[in-house]
Amino acid sequence: MPASHSSRLAYIDWLRGLACVLMFQTHCYDAWLGGDARKTKFFMWSQLGGTLPAPLFLFLAGISFALVTDKLHGKGLSAGKIARATVGRGAEIFGLGLLFRLQEYLIAWGWAPWSDLFRVDILNTIGLSMMLMGAMNWIVLSLMPPPSVKSRARLWLGMAAVGVGLTISLLTPLLWNAWRPSWLAWPLESYINGVHNLNQPQPWLFPIFPWTGFAFAGLAAGFCLLSNWVRQREPATIAVAGAGGIALIYLAHWMDARRLQIYAVYDFWHTSPNFFLIRVGLLLAILSAAYAWCRWGAGQWGFSPLAQLGRTSLLVYWVHIEFVYGRFSILPKRLVDIRTASIGLLVIFLSMLLLSLLRANLKGRGEEVWARLREPLRAS
Repeated sequence: MPASHSSRLAYIDWLRGLACVLMFQTHCYDAWLGGDARKTKFFMWSQLGGTLPAPLFLFLAGISFALVTDKLHGKGLSAGKIARATVGRGAEIFGLGLLFRLQEYLIAWGWAPWSDLFRVDILNTIGLSMMLMGAMNWIVLSLMPPPSVKSRARLWLGMAAVGVGLTISLLTPLLWNAWRPSWLAWPLESYINGVHNLNQPQPWLFPIFPWTGFAFAGLAAGFCLLSNWVRQREPATIAVAGAGGIALIYLAHWMDARRLQIYAVYDFWHTSPNFFLIRVGLLLAILSAAYAWCRWGAGQWGFSPLAQLGRTSLLVYWVHIEFVYGRFSILPKRLVDIRTASIGLLVIFLSMLLLSLLRANLKGRGEEVWARLREPLRAS
């Protein structure tokens, strides 16, 4: 039988939780380890694991965006109304990203540079990605004759998402080098290539090029998962997607090994379309493994800490930063050994899990109270 909508969301929540845990360990070891501990292979691998959360968050944002768009389209809403709802949500996330930067600046008042207010962080990019996906969906749905068949809309939206994602990847090396929009003020250019105020693109930021490409890859995957054909064969299809992801990794490695290069400046680790494809392939493989884990593995055993964290990923991201990098850091920055930092990581994980559970409990009680308040109104 096809997996239900709730089971589909279950492994998406689990993956978000996995991204949160990878983010916790990367931030904790980066913030707290000091001296010789920063020269160890342990530290190197901890930071390598930190390259996964950002593309994973964006990829999952794309899948969730497909679910929301498909639901709104199924209700018969026009392309314009769907765009207003989805782009509006993206603008809300972008606004939260700006608010987060303001909060960080105020908390670090006195030693944080003013330019931190305009740093292009992951929340900003997720919000922008959602707005861009909403705009693309509006264009595609507007071009389709009404009433558009749901299955046909999914097909065209998915194909358009693949095209936009690949285009973003192919343009990245040019916009970081030969076609740099240096005529823009640096806070605006930074959203294109992450230049910040340092006159060169910075790999530690999250500009539209290439990061938004992962959201469009997720959008394409989401519309594929929603198709009637796939839902009738979901386990086999997701297994094929995982195998296809591994094949994509090998294909991109093969292309990278060719002598022919079309870019004057080729930076494999930061702007290469081949590295983009490798990471998309890895995301597909992780998606397939997570699906199997949540449907047949330990994900079926009951309470899942990862799924719980995933349901409140924005909240735990927002809060944990202050207790790792901020003034309220629970350990001294860049001064402790691996054992002490690992204990700190466990404290952060358990604290964020408790916060997530409290948030869910308060939300549930709030909805219950609101339902009781509405009962007299309905009766009257």
